Amino acid sequence: MEVDRVVAEVGPHLRQRRLDAGWSLARVAELLGVSISTVSRLESGHRAPTLEVLLPLARHYGVTLDELVGAPPTADPRTHPRPKTRGSMTALPLHLGPGLEAFKNVLAPGPPDARIPTRSHPGYHWLYVLRGALRVLLGDAEYVVRAGESFEISDTRLAHGFGNAEPAAVEFLSILGNSEQGITHRRPG
Repeated sequence: MEVDRVVAEVGPHLRQRRLDAGWSLARVAELLGVSISTVSRLESGHRAPTLEVLLPLARHYGVTLDELVGAPPTADPRTHPRPKTRGSMTALPLHLGPGLEAFKNVLAPGPPDARIPTRSHPGYHWLYVLRGALRVLLGDAEYVVRAGESFEISDTRLAHGFGNAEPAAVEFLSILGNSEQGITHRRPG
């Protein structure tokens, strides 16, 4: 039965969340106001967690209860993504699956001549500008990608970064993954 399997796997999910957060058994025990052995028994499945344990853990790990315990997805296909902000960029995850990630990005208004930090990583990056104009640094080249245009980076090991091409905000979609496609800059039509 599905419920029995989920209940049996709660302990390992709790342990993995703790390890992913880099927390010790002692830190979790202190947070919950219980003994270290109680936390150990929860993680090993020798003690069933209560809502009094799960709610504070979910809050401190920044996840939902379903995410914390590894509950199976419901028949409802809607998702409730949580945006993440780094500097002046906010990224709303649309899909975070294996091999492919998709985001809607909003770059806050800023000066078009601001320094753009670059990064590199394996894979490819495809983007489509929804609103505004985006400065794209790719190696030693710089491009301006406007609303309705797309841009592909086939080898993201080449340093790249994004910034404002105009003082207004920029909205764009990003898809990241692995590909051997070439680098292109496209204008519709």
